[in-house]
Amino acid sequence: MITSLSWRNVWRNRTRSLVIIIATAIGIFAGVFVWAFYRGMVVQRVKTAIITESSHIQIHHPDYLTNPDQKYFISDCDSVSGAIAGVQGVKAVSERLLVNAMVASAENGAGVKVTGIDPEREKLVTNIFSKVTGGSYLEGKSTPILIGQKLAEKLSVKLRSRIVITMQTMDGTLTSGLFRVDGIYKTSNTMFDEANVFVRNDDLAALMESDSRTCHEIAVLLSDDSDPALIAATIASYFPQTDVKTWRELMPEVTYMEETMDVFMYFFMLIILAALVFGIINTMLMAVLERTHELGMLMAVGMNRKRVFGMILAETVMLSLTGGIIGIAGAYSLVMFTFRKGIDLSFFAEGIESLGYESMVYPVPDIDITVKVALMVFITGVLAAIYPAMKAIMLKPAEALHIDN
Repeated sequence: MITSLSWRNVWRNRTRSLVIIIATAIGIFAGVFVWAFYRGMVVQRVKTAIITESSHIQIHHPDYLTNPDQKYFISDCDSVSGAIAGVQGVKAVSERLLVNAMVASAENGAGVKVTGIDPEREKLVTNIFSKVTGGSYLEGKSTPILIGQKLAEKLSVKLRSRIVITMQTMDGTLTSGLFRVDGIYKTSNTMFDEANVFVRNDDLAALMESDSRTCHEIAVLLSDDSDPALIAATIASYFPQTDVKTWRELMPEVTYMEETMDVFMYFFMLIILAALVFGIINTMLMAVLERTHELGMLMAVGMNRKRVFGMILAETVMLSLTGGIIGIAGAYSLVMFTFRKGIDLSFFAEGIESLGYESMVYPVPDIDITVKVALMVFITGVLAAIYPAMKAIMLKPAEALHIDN
């Protein structure tokens, strides 16, 4: 009885109820969609960080990350990477030589990290090969180099241009080598593109005067259902003389962004709901004041204050849930559509990619988020009902009957 009566009361003033329902729906729609949008950005950033920039796990000499000097290398890399490849959950392994160097063209110069790789093995670990926009992936016959588009623009070079890399050999002697631009790549992270170049492992080893069996880094890609922390611990137990780190430890800024995104979105939703609370309170308070005579009569004929409170509470919750459900349904429909089609932000590409994000964003639908938002809307309705309901039950029937609404 209370429920059906409350539902009829909601629609006694259709215009006022529709205004608050529409306002609630728009607010919830915006909150749910923005939440899914940012989750999509974070998911893509994490995916890019793993498959393009770092891989799931990296193994180094214990002192290398604190002091990236050539002398801190892993000896007998073949046997180490071979053993790692046999660990359950490991999908692929790639060995790398690393050196910080200066790269110079006829026009300009820049500091970069030079990574020596086996192109075929690296294809199994990262997707840099798929980001090549011009030329080839280190297929040239004479000391080829793969550089980022941003660096190519900075150096004013193009395919087949010659550039000089200046670095230290393993014994600290300064040396230089001539390389030819074999390919130009472009990822979603322009800072990465500007700071990283790739050459063949053998070419870099020869220039560094390094033993071909050594490497500075072993990158490990895992299968999708594997736990990086668990496998990293397993590898560390096999090779305690090495430093084994997961992508979360290697890129704490990405981990921090992932962990704080939900917290930020909770605050965003709370701001929306706080604004809605005042609108709902105002609407329900007006409804109570307009029905003072009616409420007084109901209490005079035997409706106790508990039922009056429940009626106002039910009206408020129905009002907020109606708008909330419409907003959630609309947002979820749009999220599902954009999840398949994507949202093209190419007109912001330069700014977005400077932060490492893709210009094509795919919002991520999440039932858990939808349920949480629905619960938050319900709680909002309950909180918004308390003051109007208290005003209603504080009415004195004898006085309320003499008030003409």
